Amino acid sequence: MGVGPSLPAELGLLAGPFARGGFKRAQARASFHSHTRKSHGHLSEIIVYDEECFQGRRHEFTSECCNVMEFGFETVRSLRVESGAWVGFEHAAYQGQQFVLERGEYPQCDAFGGSNAYHIERMTSFRPIACANHRECRMSIYERENFLGRKGELSDDYPSLQAMGWCNNEVGSLRVQSGAFVCYQYPGYRGYQYIMECDRHCGEYKHFKEFGSHSQTPQIQSIRRIQQ
Repeated sequence: MGVGPSLPAELGLLAGPFARGGFKRAQARASFHSHTRKSHGHLSEIIVYDEECFQGRRHEFTSECCNVMEFGFETVRSLRVESGAWVGFEHAAYQGQQFVLERGEYPQCDAFGGSNAYHIERMTSFRPIACANHRECRMSIYERENFLGRKGELSDDYPSLQAMGWCNNEVGSLRVQSGAFVCYQYPGYRGYQYIMECDRHCGEYKHFKEFGSHSQTPQIQSIRRIQQ
């Protein structure tokens, strides 16, 4: 049985596209053209269990859960995402570490954040990512807070921003024009995760402290689109 869905394979990297304006051109060549129904029109469903390997008490959700303890759970120890994309949180009221949950099976807590994340021992709240749309994602990242400094336009998956020509290992602020992305602290989709959505904060994250309640630094070094 697989441990959650696998992350995207690393893409071939271009040399310095940020510096020469090639970043946008590369995205134009790699852009997707889709006439499929938008993801936020689909029903999201998740089944959670209070024991590992899909045992014990279970409950199905199609909408957000602010505190799983209200449903008789101490925590969630395994889960199945039947449809849609979700974001899980370490603590109640959508606080603490956050991690993306895409369609698939997660038999233990360690699977929630993927093999490259920090150790996760609990998930107490979660909600669907209504705007997730893998084929139509656009985001602008900025060197400094309040959308100042150097700017980059993203619409694909980037296992290393620096290898793509980004100026440093930090992102001061960002705007999500469409879809949803998961940003990672380190290259190769490793470290803390930050879920960025076009329908949260009006898609605007002016300061790294708005990335999540667990955000202590503007360090972001890899980014990918969220699978629906």
